Amino acid sequence: MTTILVDADGCPVINETIAVAKEYDLPCILICDTAHEMHREGAETITVSKGADAVDFVLVNRIKKGDIVVTQDYGLAAMALAKQGLPLDQNGRWFTNENIDQLLAARHKAQKIRRAGGRLRGPKKRTADQTEDFVLSLRKLCDTFPTN
Repeated sequence: MTTILVDADGCPVINETIAVAKEYDLPCILICDTAHEMHREGAETITVSKGADAVDFVLVNRIKKGDIVVTQDYGLAAMALAKQGLPLDQNGRWFTNENIDQLLAARHKAQKIRRAGGRLRGPKKRTADQTEDFVLSLRKLCDTFPTN
């Protein structure tokens, strides 16, 4: 059975993800560190110690072929793809083998600029349309699975 795994540290669509998981009768697991500890009805929560990429490593070790992974982390998305998971971000964009290399290259370039003392613009304020796009994309992904 497909499971929805959520990189829950700072994820703005946790409640929407749980709601869609309930619609499709899919298990939902939130993985967070102790700085972001949370508990939501309708989802299992796994809390890990704080540490660089601690959540990512726990999450990636749980991925099975066909699991949905909600994350905004390109590196985690790449690892999910390698394990035949189905990653998407909080705006509903699907990470694929066709787009992940370009996204990782852009992330690397931005890191180099920041390390050199450069500044980049932060993300724009989240909109209701982005949340709606996420829900529609997650439902579309869930529609590809046979009913349980």
